[in-house]
Parts: sequence; C-alpha cells; structure tokens
Amino acid sequence: MLRARICLRAGCAALLMSLAACAGRPEGGLIPVAKTVPGASTVDILAATTRTPSKAPGQLYTGERDNNLNFADITVSIPPDANRRIGDVQTSSSEPGDPSKEFVALKANRLDEAEALKIFHEKLSRTHKRQVLVFVHGFNTRFPEAVFRLAQIAHDSNLGAVPVLFTWPSRGNLFSYTYDRESANYSRDALERLLRGLQRDPAVDEIDILAHSMGNWVTLEALRQMAIRDKRLAPKIKSVMLASPDVDVDVFRRQIVDMGEDRPPFTLFVARDDEALGASRKVWGDIPRIGAVNPQEEPYQSMFREARINVIDLTDVTTDDKLKHSKFAESPEVVAMIGRRIAGGQSFNDGKAGLGEKVVQATAGAGATVGQAAGMAISAPIAIVDPRTRESMGSQFDSLGENARSTVGDATHY
Repeated sequence: MLRARICLRAGCAALLMSLAACAGRPEGGLIPVAKTVPGASTVDILAATTRTPSKAPGQLYTGERDNNLNFADITVSIPPDANRRIGDVQTSSSEPGDPSKEFVALKANRLDEAEALKIFHEKLSRTHKRQVLVFVHGFNTRFPEAVFRLAQIAHDSNLGAVPVLFTWPSRGNLFSYTYDRESANYSRDALERLLRGLQRDPAVDEIDILAHSMGNWVTLEALRQMAIRDKRLAPKIKSVMLASPDVDVDVFRRQIVDMGEDRPPFTLFVARDDEALGASRKVWGDIPRIGAVNPQEEPYQSMFREARINVIDLTDVTTDDKLKHSKFAESPEVVAMIGRRIAGGQSFNDGKAGLGEKVVQATAGAGATVGQAAGMAISAPIAIVDPRTRESMGSQFDSLGENARSTVGDATHY
C-alpha cells in the first residue's frame, strides 16, 4: 500500500511537471489601452465562461467556479508582424502594455446574455461566411491567457470565422490539476448550452470546434450528452478537432459510440512521444491517453477506421519542445492548414498526402525554424516558471531526480 501511494505521488508530480508546458503567468493583461499602433492587427472575441467575475484589474474573470454562464466582449491588439514571430504571445508584466510589441486589449467588457447575443449577431454579419470557431483551452490557463491565445490562433491562421472562446474555471496554477479536471466536468453543461444556442441562431451556418489537452475532456463530454439528449449532435457542427487530448482511450471510445453514427468529421492530432500524456497515463491507472497512441497499431487502427476519425500523427514532426506535448501548437504549417480547411470547408482527409505527411515534409531539415514558433496557438499557454517556483518544485519533488527538474527548467520558452 505504501509503495502504491509513493508511485501515485511520483506519477502526479511527474504529470504536473510535464504539464508545466501548458502554463502561463501574467495575472492580468486586459486593461484596455487608449489606442493601438500602425501595422497592428485586431481580433474581436466573444467569450463564454463558467468562471466567477474578478475584481482584479485586467483579469475580468477568476479561476473559481460560478453558477452562471457569463460572457465578455473583447478586442485584442496584436503587434505588427515585424515585431513578433508566428506563434508568439508577448505580454507585459505591467498594465496596460505596449501595443507595438505586446498583446493588449482595446476593449474588455462583461456582458449579460442578451447583450452577448446582440453583439454576436453584429460580429457574424460582418463576416463573409456565417461560420463560428469555438475554442476550448487546456489545463492551467487564466482568463486573459485564453483570450490572447485565441486571438493568436485567429490571426496566425488567417481565420475567417467568428472566434468564440469557451473558457472553464482553471486556476492557472501548476498544482491545481485535480481542481482543473473537476472544473472541466463542472462546465460540460455550460458548453452544451453554448453550442445549442449557436445551433438555434439563424445567423449561424457552421460551427467548428477546436480543443486542446484537458479541454478535450469537457468538449467530448458536452458533445456526448448532447447526442444522448437529442439522439444526434447539433447539425450545424461541421467539424471537431481534438489536439493532444488528455483522455482515457477506453472512455474516448465510449464517448464516440454514445454520439451515434450521425456525427460530423472528427480529426485527432496525436504524438506517440508526448511526455506529458505519458505522465498522465501513469496517474490514470496506466491506461493510454488517446492523444499518444499509435494509430497504425491495433486496436486503434480499427477503432479509428470504424469511427471514421481522421488521425494526424505528428510523432515525426520535430520541434524544440522537449516535452513533445505542444508539437501541434509549435508548427505554423499545421495551424495554417487548419485555417485553410476551416475557410474552405474542406476535410482533412482529401485523398491526397495526409496532413501529418505534409507537415513532416514541410519541416524536414527545418527544426530551428519550427522551433522558433514556440507556444503556437492551440496549446494552453507555455509556462514561465519563475526561479522561486522552480526552487519550490525542486524541493518538493526531489525524489524524481535531476532529469525531471531540468524538464521544468526547460519549460520557459513562452
């Protein structure tokens, strides 16, 4: 029994240290600046959240759970392309930030549901296609970080759809993994409600969903219960993209079956060498995580084929990410292809070379170039672990050895 407890603690510690790559540290960032600068880009975001309103300047919502589904209307200014690399989210340590070199807010307003619906209609009317991208972030993400990441996704993928952020109560704390997981469970009804609202809106023609890491759990649960209630998923949901899902293989199989046959195309991004999901596997009873399986091996090959799931294997894509949990996030080629497919309404399975193959070809021999895009869109923000945090973690997890501590030290490439 004692040995089992020690192994569990070590597994949890390894998981937390691995998932440090999903952390981000700015407390605020949403105090609006008076104006932006020439050459900057702007992205309008509508956010729906189960977080509690915050009294802290620039934060808007906390990581605690609220009984209501809350909303916000935010305009983000992104620095001129000459002052940033694709994938970077530069933030300021002091408010409100410099729009010439940092992501800043031009507007950040809380809304009630009626106001949110009105503003959403206005945003949608300004788009060429009446299309929505719903983004669900992962573990250890504060509200401003989620906003800036979605703004970056929209900008760097040249997204033509209206970006909608669903953000569940994550405390943005490396040691709150279990709280975050339960917050994802807590929020599945709210995500289902949001998707139902988009389905009912006559101004919406298409809904695409993009989730990463722990955000896949709340996404899959919301879709599963929607399908059980209605005997199918909302017909306006045209594609679901699951990046590095931290979800039990057996549970995933059951969730997909429960959604029924009449479901939209699912695309799954996996990497067999994902160290964060490897650590998660140890914590969750040594059951493989679906984001780290080999899609060419049984039973996964048959499962994906029978479920009609497109699988993009990024194992052979090389980046500078030592944890290998954010390959999808660090490849500009992947994000660009996703943007083009959302814009063109195309399937990932186009009968030509697979997306994974294309990415490997595009990045072969260019690891340094890809590595420069550290922190790209889809992951929850990359960790900035300050010296005090590193020292604290090192003392608490001494038994994990020097290699584990050095991994945390490497996760500072935000």
